[in-house]
Parts: sequence; C-alpha cells; structure tokens
Amino acid sequence: MGADIVTVSCDTKFVHLAWHTIEKELANVKYAMGSDPTGRLARTFGVYLEDQGIDLRGTFLVSPDGTLLASEVNFLNFGRNVDELMRKFKACLYLSKKSDEACPAQWKDEGDVTLTPSARMVGKVHEALQKQGKL
Repeated sequence: MGADIVTVSCDTKFVHLAWHTIEKELANVKYAMGSDPTGRLARTFGVYLEDQGIDLRGTFLVSPDGTLLASEVNFLNFGRNVDELMRKFKACLYLSKKSDEACPAQWKDEGDVTLTPSARMVGKVHEALQKQGKL
C-alpha cells in the first residue's frame, strides 16, 4: 500500500533477533525492527517511562512529509489490533486525497460512507449515517 513499516523498541538488536527467531507470532515478519536502547525516539513520541527505563506500546502513522496522522498508545500488557491499524492507515490514505471528508468510526474501506464536517453536523453524526443507509 506504499508504506514503510518499522517496529521500534528500547530493546537491543540482539533481543529483537531473539524475538524474531523464537516467537512464532513473529515468524513471518518482513518489516524492519529498529532498536532505541537510549529511549531517544520513545521520548520524542512521549511513550518512554523514565522511572522504568522502558517504553509503552505506541503505534504512529506518519506521513511522508513527517506529519503525525494518527497515534495510539497502549499500556505495557495491552496488545494492538492490526485490523484497526489497517483501518486507520486506509483512512489516512483516503483522506489524503479527500481532505474535506471525514471517516467515521465504522469506516473500513473506500466506498464506505464518509461525512462532510460542518457546523450543521455537530451532534448529528448518528442521523447523518442513518440517512446515508449506514450505522
């Protein structure tokens, strides 16, 4: 879909290699695994826990020009959902071409109902979605 995927943690490259070699959930991972042992990048994104020396689970969608488009931060023991991440990524791609529209929470793919934000829409999202045949 035209994106570069990089996973980064405060673990060393050796820990990443061990995870990739041993953890079956990572067996088919083809994206880069970056190491941030000093926590510099984690601090930049606001996910570094200074008192513990570790980082929270953050997911960040960044445009090619460096603009943060979406972010999600989960606590240490709370996993991320790749389907929701893909929904957000597709929405960012769609909205990069149609910036006057909005993708509601139920939006999943191009062709799904979008909204046109305006003062008249405030407090009436539910009605607008029903009017267009979606909820």
